[in-house]
Amino acid sequence: MTIDISGVDGDSSLLSQSQLYIDSSSSLSIPEILKKHFIPLTGFKERRKITAEMIPYHFYLRIKLANRSATGQSAYIYPGSYFRSIKMYFCNNPGGPAFTDNEISGYIKLRMAAGEETEVLLCLQPMKNDFDGINPRMITGNFIEDFMSYSVTARSDIHIFGMVLSGVVLMMILFMLANFILGPKPEFLYNALYSLCMFFLIFFNSYLARKTTDFAGFYFAYLDFFLLVTGVVFYISFTRSFINTKEMYKTTDRVLRFGEYFMLFLLGIYSYLHFFTDTYLPQFYLETIMKFLILGIGVFFIYFAAKQKDRLLNYLAAGNAMLVIFSTISLSLIIFNVRFSSLLSNSLFYYYIGIILELIFFLVGITYKNRRELIHGIKEQEALKLEAEKKEFETQIAVIKAQQEERNRISADMHDDLGAGMTTIRLYSELAKSKLTDNSIPEIDKISSSANELLNKMNAIIWSMSSSNDSLGNMIAYIRSYALEYFEDTGIACRIDIPDNLPNVEVIGEIRRNVFLVVKEALNNILKHSKATEVTITLVREHNELILYIQDNGVGINLDALRQFGNGLKNMKKRMADVGIEFNIENRNGTLVTIRRKVEQF
Repeated sequence: MTIDISGVDGDSSLLSQSQLYIDSSSSLSIPEILKKHFIPLTGFKERRKITAEMIPYHFYLRIKLANRSATGQSAYIYPGSYFRSIKMYFCNNPGGPAFTDNEISGYIKLRMAAGEETEVLLCLQPMKNDFDGINPRMITGNFIEDFMSYSVTARSDIHIFGMVLSGVVLMMILFMLANFILGPKPEFLYNALYSLCMFFLIFFNSYLARKTTDFAGFYFAYLDFFLLVTGVVFYISFTRSFINTKEMYKTTDRVLRFGEYFMLFLLGIYSYLHFFTDTYLPQFYLETIMKFLILGIGVFFIYFAAKQKDRLLNYLAAGNAMLVIFSTISLSLIIFNVRFSSLLSNSLFYYYIGIILELIFFLVGITYKNRRELIHGIKEQEALKLEAEKKEFETQIAVIKAQQEERNRISADMHDDLGAGMTTIRLYSELAKSKLTDNSIPEIDKISSSANELLNKMNAIIWSMSSSNDSLGNMIAYIRSYALEYFEDTGIACRIDIPDNLPNVEVIGEIRRNVFLVVKEALNNILKHSKATEVTITLVREHNELILYIQDNGVGINLDALRQFGNGLKNMKKRMADVGIEFNIENRNGTLVTIRRKVEQF
């Protein structure tokens, strides 16, 4: 049947007008081919999908053409996709030169004069992939741009879906790279590289669909599978780094590392078969084996993660499970040759879904791991901080202990040496006074008095320095003893009211000394200035506070005229402020001194 190119409106199918001969030897000459028996192309069942064993063959199409118009006509013949070589011969000149697709890749341009009739022979060499198909069409010269534009831009649902998903994957890649820059962990880089391979896989599958460029042919013949295998290698590296198989799961690490090297080795063989051999069947079988190997690696990891019962592994196992399940669905649609009637019947749809779900679970797993490592890091920092504080505290305790031991030594030396010396001076002065009863010498009296006063002060210093006295009960007992002794034979009655249930709290030497000196100064002021006949020292506990009252019944303090003992009052306030004790003095039926402090502050 002859087709009139002048009668073609835009484009027309050449399926019923084409005759087919297959040269399985790929070695026959054009004259030899023309002598062979051609069959109708419609009778060739594998025309929609050329089988793997037929990829090396040469396919010849005979088509009768005519131009029954009064003017010359040009048209393009599109034989289908994908072919690495398209040549056209004129049957009436079998020894003539071949016309190739050098103007528009994937198309052969034909020019016919007015009234010309001819028969052309197309020689087609399929690309090395498993979805080449023969579907010849005639496109008029004035419609070729529209036809190509429509072929490229008229995306099906799966291609639009793929472009959207590739954008999502790109965002994941940027997220991974940002995390790698912030904290250079190898798992971020490996995951980003794996995601990058998946991005190119989804993007190019969608973008190059229906294109006939050389790159589109190269991509579908080799590069798509190369990206798949390379992505799997990066995925294995990501898994090993992510769960630290080298340290945690040594047997699994050896298995995964072997899988890495073995996949790279097979990829090298696959590349050699593609670029340096003409046959396709070994390459096809190797590709199938590698796909099942990839599937097996996924199943192995799911089984391994399920046995470990680790939440981090569960995220990776869930991602693997999603990819395995949806890849199985996709493979089933291909095996049973399900027609693409809708998006849900397209094998690529399920494969894309599996990839996206896998990457989402990986992101969740990485986020969980980062959170777990952050918490672990904080705990380690807190532990180090506590350890440092503990060591610092122990150092301070050791220093305080050393200081206290030195204080105890000094107080013991003072008691043994200075105390004994001062006691001797006082005794000798008293003996001298007794021998000079008739002729008293004032200087001897001053020596005796000064020695006695100095001995009392030294005893107070020794008492405040000794750590064995660091208790509230000891301090109160010492103040009681001193007060009773101080007012003895002075004409002032001293009454002390102390509760029986004193809290058992530690009072360090500095506080005991300052409190005692303030009490001593207060008792001295009462004796010198108050004209009192009675003084009461009372210790009470109110809630969580201890309050010491010193009350006399004298004339009371004149707060407006403190020049006679104003400096002593300032020293009392300063001593209490230095140890964090509240101090107050007021005129209330005599002078009332109040010393107040919370119990736990001792």
